[in-house]
Amino acid sequence: MKVFIRSAGNISPQHSLDKNAFFQQRAVTSLDYFNCIEPAYEEFIDSKMIRRMSRIVKMGVSAAITCLQNGGVENPGAILTATAYGCLEDSSAFLRRMIEFEEKMLSPTAFIQSTHNTVGAQIALLLRCHNYNNTIVHRSYSFENALIESILLISEGMSPVLVGAIDELTSDRHAILRRFGLYKQTNESLKKESVFFQGRKAGEGAAFFLLDKEPGKNPLAILTALQTFYHPESPKAVEQSIQQFIQGIGLTMDQIDLVLSAQTGNIHEDMQEEQLLKTIFRGKSFFPFKSICGDYPTATGFALWLAALLIHEQLAPPWFPTLTYPVKNVLIHNHTANTHHSLFLISAC
Repeated sequence: MKVFIRSAGNISPQHSLDKNAFFQQRAVTSLDYFNCIEPAYEEFIDSKMIRRMSRIVKMGVSAAITCLQNGGVENPGAILTATAYGCLEDSSAFLRRMIEFEEKMLSPTAFIQSTHNTVGAQIALLLRCHNYNNTIVHRSYSFENALIESILLISEGMSPVLVGAIDELTSDRHAILRRFGLYKQTNESLKKESVFFQGRKAGEGAAFFLLDKEPGKNPLAILTALQTFYHPESPKAVEQSIQQFIQGIGLTMDQIDLVLSAQTGNIHEDMQEEQLLKTIFRGKSFFPFKSICGDYPTATGFALWLAALLIHEQLAPPWFPTLTYPVKNVLIHNHTANTHHSLFLISAC
């Protein structure tokens, strides 16, 4: 079932809340990770409430409110939030206090705000929305499954649906995963061929979308198709899955104008994507979207926003690859460690 992306709100390591700023300047970092460019939250949230909210809640609420304002909707028919890690900052704070106070005289605030559904619940409370509300937690498939559920809800008449993808980066999480060799290190003593030196850059973000069976006023794009496949047996199996996906929509690879690919900078995990660029993606305009938002489980939220924006504006930033206009179809191929693969096709209205 095709659904319209009526509007979006995105807080990311780029200037994504202001599309004009995004097209003018690419934000870069000299660090081993990407942090979000955060707005003045007073523009979205009552100042008396801000001090009670953790960083991830403020990002999620602000992105959701931006999305609804852009779509001209006060109350959605349903709210779906996707996250892999939830509110890590509050979880860490609660665990630290347990140790410091020897499990005595603990304040429940950090525990209450550490649950995965905190962001979705806070959005509903602020909107006074009593409609369907669910949080999807499924590792790297969290956002994909939230979109699938959104489409099912829309088919049942529960629209428009506000659906978002959000994960935060904390110092604790980054330090632990970096020790496992997952994220990049800037230790100059490491050899360049080392997977540790070439590894991923961590990221974070909060992207919300208003999906509907009706286009509304000036929709961004259409979510034409979505598919996931897990742990393919071989690179050839990946190629076949992508080809079957495109053929199942009734298109050919010649009709794909842009591919948003999932390279992270890890020389081992990128081998699969590099092979695709030599075979079925050969000659296609492509861009590794994680190079500007970092790698995190729900990064496909950023990719969906980027694809919808490029299609709607029919414009690309000066630092972007050359595109042939009009851009009608954008294919997103994401994977995590060559196991959790997902495919999106975003089309012009």
